[in-house]
Amino acid sequence: MSERPRLTVLSGPSGVGKSTVVAHMRKMHPEVWLSVSATTRHPRPGERDGVQYHFVDNDQFDKLIANGELLEWAVFAGNRYGTPRQAVQDRLDRGEPVLLEIDLQGARQVRESMPEAQLVFLAPPSWDELVRRLTGRGTEPQHVIDQRLDAAKVELAAETEFDTTLVNTSVEQVAAELLALLGVV
Repeated sequence: MSERPRLTVLSGPSGVGKSTVVAHMRKMHPEVWLSVSATTRHPRPGERDGVQYHFVDNDQFDKLIANGELLEWAVFAGNRYGTPRQAVQDRLDRGEPVLLEIDLQGARQVRESMPEAQLVFLAPPSWDELVRRLTGRGTEPQHVIDQRLDAAKVELAAETEFDTTLVNTSVEQVAAELLALLGVV
């Protein structure tokens, strides 16, 4: 790579398929490093600490904030999520492409602290499809789904704040487009 890779931020409404796209992309190109966020959320079935998230309690999260150890952090559905700063910076310094999969609040914070970052918005093919995906998970109670749908309306309205929009009609296609943006292929 001739130019230094930029931090790439993938964001979009809950249920749009960010995790699915990233998992597909990393299966094809495991060298793309995905930052592992810290969260105060309890693990879902099958999630392991340090793999999907770094699961921390509220006191630990407060310390990360106080010590300036988070590149960004946000509250979503009653839990806090944040990106550990040092791991991201270390990989960028080594010339490795770095991908963050975060929410709108976090993307805005990254834009403030790292204006050179590339912000990519993952959009659903339609509102109806997004509703179907969120209600079809079957992992959350209705009040949480309602919170996610309300948040999705706000997040969809922020699409113009991003450098690029990818519409998730095909996981394979979006993963390929994202890899091209990362400069991997």
